[in-house]
This record gives sequence, C-alpha cells and structure tokens, in this order.
Amino acid sequence: MGKKERAKERREKRMQEISLLRTIPYSDHQRWWSTETIAVVTGGNRGIGFEISRQFAMHGMTVILTSRDVCVGLEAAKVLQEGGLNVAFHQLDVLDALSIKQFADWLLQNYGGLDILINNAGVNFNLGSSNSVEFAQMVIATNYYGTKNMIQAMIPLMKPSSAGARIVNVSSRLGKLNGRRNRVENVEFRELLSNLDTLTEEVIDRIVSTFLQQVEDGSWETGGWPQLSTDYSVSKLAVNAYTRLMAKKFTERPEGHKIYVNCYCPGWVKTAMTGFAGNISAEEGADTGVWLALLPDQAVTGKCFAERREISF
Repeated sequence: MGKKERAKERREKRMQEISLLRTIPYSDHQRWWSTETIAVVTGGNRGIGFEISRQFAMHGMTVILTSRDVCVGLEAAKVLQEGGLNVAFHQLDVLDALSIKQFADWLLQNYGGLDILINNAGVNFNLGSSNSVEFAQMVIATNYYGTKNMIQAMIPLMKPSSAGARIVNVSSRLGKLNGRRNRVENVEFRELLSNLDTLTEEVIDRIVSTFLQQVEDGSWETGGWPQLSTDYSVSKLAVNAYTRLMAKKFTERPEGHKIYVNCYCPGWVKTAMTGFAGNISAEEGADTGVWLALLPDQAVTGKCFAERREISF
C-alpha cells in the first residue's frame, strides 16, 4: 500500500470516528447553551459557513447568518428557516468598517450582543497547484484584517456568562509556521511569530505588510514565504498568530467575562473556494468548528484544531 492509500485510509478511519462522535448527544449538564445563545457566522451563505450555521441551529441556539451579498444571504437563511431552524440574516462585509459598525449596532439593539463568533468569511484565488499572488491584497484584507476587525468590533458585545464567550477562526494547515511542505523559511519571521512572550499585533501587521510590499516590488519569491498558495497561506499564518495573541490577552479577564479564542482547519472541503475539488463534505468540514465552539468545559484557548484534535501552529 502506497503513502497516498495509507493517508486515505487514515482519513477515512478518522471520519468514521467523527461520525460516531456526532451520534452522541450532549448531556443536560454539558449543554451550556439555549435558544437565548446567539451565534454569529460570517460568510454564512454557502459552504462551510452555511453548514456551521445549520449545525448551530440544529443544536437549538439562535444563529445570525451574515453575508456580503444580501440576496444570497437572505436565500440561505430562508432555506434554514423553512427547515424550522432559528436563523436570522444581516448583511455584513468584513472589508467595510461602516458595514461592521451597522451590523454591531443592529446586533446590540435586537439581541443584546452575542455568545459565539465564527470568523469564516474568506477568499482564495488559487486552485490546485496554481500560486498567483495577483490578488494578495484582497486575500490578506479579507482573511486576516477582516477577521481581526470583526473580533475587535464584537469584543464589547460578547455576553458575560459562566461558560465564557467563544471565538473560532476558520484557518488552515497551510498557515502553519513549521509545516513540512509549506513552512516559513524566513527564520526571523518564524521566531517572531512563534514567541508568544514578545508577539504583538504590531509584529503581525509588520510581517504581513512586508509580504505585501514584496508582492508589489516583485521580490516575494525570495522572501522565505510559504510556497503553496502563498498569499492564502500568509493570511492564515497571520490569523493563527492573532488567535494566540487574543487568547493570551483574554485570559486576564475575570470569571464570568472570559472569552476563549481558538482556530481550526476544516480540511480540503468540497466548496466553491476549492472549485469543489476537495475530498470532504462541507458537513465534515464544519464539524470541528461547531464542536470547538460548544465544548462544555472550555478551558481550551489559544489552540488550533483539525478533525477534533489539537494540531501545532
């Protein structure tokens, strides 16, 4: 049996394990949420975001599905509503500061805040083995700055609770610092991003800005950046670092006001972003994100997961 066949066999076995876990319901003492629990999902109109919204609603909470496009967002919410699920829609463009503010104002006025934030909205212009950085500015702005701006806007609205509020950032193994196939070769950047004691928002922004400057002047190929889906990988590298930074910051909050921040890799999912060339379904891709957000005893923060298991940054 070759490497590909063994990897496929391991993956299928793990998917069977996850399917079994899905059949085990949360017991009453584990179920910390209710219909009053508000979960916000960015980019919820299709793919993983839509499936996360559906699974949250199936668990009985109130879901706010957001989308940049009003028509497709309303249609997505309608599909779930017709299935008897408690889902509302609001327009949200994570690239637009005014749109974020209008959403925050509406959310506060109508729901008093939120308990769970899923930062799923993202873009990737590379398919298969292609590696163009033509749209690097858009990729970084959406995947990293969009995530960061949403977190900053939602922090004041996160409801106090004994269970703690939860933020889950949809990320990727492609953003790993020391990935075997896609590592950051620039030693200085790798050290800066791996040292949580000295990591700051300014450090992350400076590294991202350096990448974009090198894209602009054409020197990015010798900059020590990841070699696969480079702009997407850099954006997720920044998301992972920001996840760890925010998790550390929020640990200082008193009990009852905790915010737990984690990220996860959904895998190579059959969605529009992968040209439907992935090897797992949107339902499977959403599973770990939902599981992570609903952990009964959420002492876990600043971690990255895949297939319900912790993975390294």
